[in-house]
Amino acid sequence: MNRSNLHNFHIPVLGLAYSIDTPIKVARFGISSAISIMDDQLIEKMRAYYSFKNNETYTPITDKDDDFRAKRITAYLNLVSDLVQKQMDKLRSLPFSGENDLLKYFELLPDASPVKSKFVRMNGLEEGEQKKYWQDELRKKLVPGCIDVNIMAKVDRINVDARGNALPSEYSDALAAFRGFANSNLNSSVVFSAGYNPRLYNYVEQFADFFPDEHVNLRKKIILKVSDYRSALVQGKIFAKKGLWISEFRIESGLNCGGHAFATDGLLLGPILEEFKTKRAELRAELLELCNRANKEKSGCTFPVPPEMRITVQGGIGTANENEFLLEHYELNGTGWGSPFLLVPEATNVDETTINDLATAEKDDYYMSQASPLGIPFNNFRKSSAEKQRIERINKGRPGSPCYKKFLSSDTEFTATPICTASREYQNHKIKQLKEKGLPDEVYSVEFDKIVEKDCLCEGLGSAVLLKGKMPLSHKLSAVTICPGPNLAYFSGVFSLSEMVGHIYGRLNILNSLPRPNMFINELRLYIDHFRKKLQQNAGPTAKQTKSLETFRGNLLDGINYYKKLASALKNESSQYISLMKDELDKAAIDLASADF
Repeated sequence: MNRSNLHNFHIPVLGLAYSIDTPIKVARFGISSAISIMDDQLIEKMRAYYSFKNNETYTPITDKDDDFRAKRITAYLNLVSDLVQKQMDKLRSLPFSGENDLLKYFELLPDASPVKSKFVRMNGLEEGEQKKYWQDELRKKLVPGCIDVNIMAKVDRINVDARGNALPSEYSDALAAFRGFANSNLNSSVVFSAGYNPRLYNYVEQFADFFPDEHVNLRKKIILKVSDYRSALVQGKIFAKKGLWISEFRIESGLNCGGHAFATDGLLLGPILEEFKTKRAELRAELLELCNRANKEKSGCTFPVPPEMRITVQGGIGTANENEFLLEHYELNGTGWGSPFLLVPEATNVDETTINDLATAEKDDYYMSQASPLGIPFNNFRKSSAEKQRIERINKGRPGSPCYKKFLSSDTEFTATPICTASREYQNHKIKQLKEKGLPDEVYSVEFDKIVEKDCLCEGLGSAVLLKGKMPLSHKLSAVTICPGPNLAYFSGVFSLSEMVGHIYGRLNILNSLPRPNMFINELRLYIDHFRKKLQQNAGPTAKQTKSLETFRGNLLDGINYYKKLASALKNESSQYISLMKDELDKAAIDLASADF
C-alpha cells in the first residue's frame, strides 16, 4: 500500500491500545495512522478478536513458540493489512448513491483536494455514460491510508529464557518488535520515537526492505519522531551512513503533546519549524550524499534523484486555521492530530467510562506527572480509573502495582534482576529505605510522594480496548491509564469521524467555549511553567546549572521575539486575536526577564 497523500493529516500513535486497530477503522477512508507494536500480549488478543470477528482462521502463538514476540506482531500486522485490503475491494464495488463508505471516502477529503473536486463535478452530472465514466475514474483514485507502526526506542528490555539466561540481543523488546514489522507484508513505515537506541538502529540494516531495490523503491520506510532540527540531523546521518533513508521527520512539540513529554532546552516549536524550513534542502542533500555513498559500496544501487523526505508536525494543533498556517507557512507535508481523536469512537479505543470523563473534563484534569517508570514526564488525566486505583492502593497501605508484563523493568537498586519502579516490590523496598533515613515529616512526605507517583503503564495503557471490545482482561486488571495532551481541554463531547475531520478542514467548529490561545502561546506557557520548576529544583544553582538556566531562558526569549514577528503572518486570524497574542508574548517576556537565580 502506498501512503495516501489525499489527506494532509495523520493520526499518530496513541498509547499502547488507543490506536492499535485504528487502521482497520479509518484506513479505508485514506487516513493514515500508527499502531504501537510494543505489547505483543495485547497484540495477540487483538489478532484473536479480529480473526473471530471476520471469520478468519486463528492459530494462537504462545510464549512457548520460538521468537513468539516477533511472530505475534507479524501475524497481527498481516491480518490488519488483509482486512484493510478487503475493505478497499468492497469500497470499489459500492454504488455512488445512498449513504455508504464510498461516498464518505470522498466527502471526508479536504475541499481543496483535486479528487474532491472531481467527485463534486461527478455528482452534478446527469445519469449517463459521462457520469459512469467519472465514477469509474474516481474508483481508481481510492487509496487506503498508511498502516504505520511505532516503536519506543527506549523500551528495549533484554529478555531471558525459561532458565533465566539472557537471550541474544535480537530478542530484546525493541528489536523483536522491529523484526515483527520487517517480516510483515506491510508496505509502510516504522516510526522510531523516544530517542536514540544504537542496538536498534544498527539492527535495521539486516533487512533488505529498508534499502532501495533494483527499481530504486523502498518497500518499507523509516520515520523519525524528533523534537528539533539538531536531533533530526544527527539521527538522520546515523542512518544515512548505513545507506538508510529517512522518509519522514515527524516533529513533535516538546511539551504540548500527549504521552511522554521530551522537553527541549527552551527551543519552541515555531523557531524549530523555521529552522527545518530554512535548512530542509541542505538536510536532504547531506543525507542523500551519505546514503548514496554507503549504498554504492554495499550494492551499487543508489538514488538517482532525492527520494521523498516528508516533514510533518504534531502536538497541540487545535483549529483549521492553525492546521492551514502550519502547512503553508512552514511548507510542511502534513500534520498530526492525536489527542482529539480520543473523543472519536469510530477511530480509537476508549472505554465508555473514560470517554465520558474526557468529554466532560475541566482544564485542570490534564496535568504533567512523573507517573512513568521511564523517568520521563508523562501527560496524565486526574479522572482516570488508574489514578483512582493508585490513590486507593496508597490509602490501603499497599502502594505500587503487581508487575506482570515487565516491559518497563529497568531498576536494579534492590534486585539482581531488573524490576519496575511502579511495581509493589520496588516501592516497598524504596519506602523501607526512606523510613530508615529518619527524615522530618515534611521532607519524608515529599519523598514518599515521589516514590508512589510511579504507576503501571503496561496494563493501564492497554485495558481500554479490552473493556470496549468486551475481551478478557489481563490479570483481571481493569484500571485505565490515559495520557492526552493539554490541548484536549478545548474539546468537550464525543464526536463522529466526519465531525472531527470536518473540524480539521474548517467545515465546522467543535471547540468548546473555553478561551483558547494560539497553539504557540499554549506551548510557551507550558515551557514557562517548566522553567519555573527548573528554578525550584536548582535553588542556589552551581555555575553549570546557572549556564543551563540562562540558555533555557535565552531560547525562550528568542522564541518570544520570533513569535512577535510571526504574528502579522497569521492572515486568517482577526486583528483582536493577533493583538491578544502579542499581549501574551509581552507578559511572557517580562515574566522571564524578571526570573532570578
